[in-house]
Amino acid sequence: MIELRTPRELDEMKPAGRLVASVLTALREAADVGVNLLELDALAHRMIKDAGAESCYIDYHPSFGASPFGKVLCTSVNDAVLHGLPHNYTLADGDLLSVDFAASLDGWVSDSALSVVVGTPRDEDLRLIETTERALAAGIEQARPGGKLGDISAAIADVCDGAGYRVNTQFGGHGVGRTMHGEPHVPNDGRAGRGLKLREGLVIAIEPWLMAGTDQLVQDADGWTLRSVDGSRGAHSEHTVAVTGDGPLVLTARS
Repeated sequence: MIELRTPRELDEMKPAGRLVASVLTALREAADVGVNLLELDALAHRMIKDAGAESCYIDYHPSFGASPFGKVLCTSVNDAVLHGLPHNYTLADGDLLSVDFAASLDGWVSDSALSVVVGTPRDEDLRLIETTERALAAGIEQARPGGKLGDISAAIADVCDGAGYRVNTQFGGHGVGRTMHGEPHVPNDGRAGRGLKLREGLVIAIEPWLMAGTDQLVQDADGWTLRSVDGSRGAHSEHTVAVTGDGPLVLTARS
């Protein structure tokens, strides 16, 4: 079921968005050569506790997961792009790190992701990240009343295709509200003018993600981490966005 939020409910969702944004900002600053993924997860865990919030990940166990996730972050490194399970790995110079984070505060959820290169960047990695960010901005721009869900998907795909990347549609954006994942599914490819009509109060996570050389995934033995089938690197950008009469409201906007 697709739920629309009242202006009052959107105001109530803002603190969760600010928390998620602040955690990702802190993680982006903390991520560096020599930092362990478990240290990043512990930092996010402390910030959740200090805010009186709840993790959306730690007990998460969907049908595609081998077991409850057990951590509060997704940390995907290099050829991993989605659902990276934090483990005892120390970031090395040039690693491309994608961090996905969702939390619930006062009963409302927000969800966001970013990618960063630690240490010395490679031009191709920066281009990959920048493409996901441009695709995200293009998708957000289409999140307006009267449009169609396909407008968002097509805008994302236009940016990705224009940069020469192939788009996987197995995983994409989704509705956000009292729970982390709800209807509608927001694919990263689609046809403009098609699909669900966008109405005021719809809240969705828009999340383009890309792999440099393929659109095919393979799952790690940990039962969670998804990697590119050809070993090429991945990047991921995401915001929680509300459709309003004043235009798209990015609840997880970072300063």
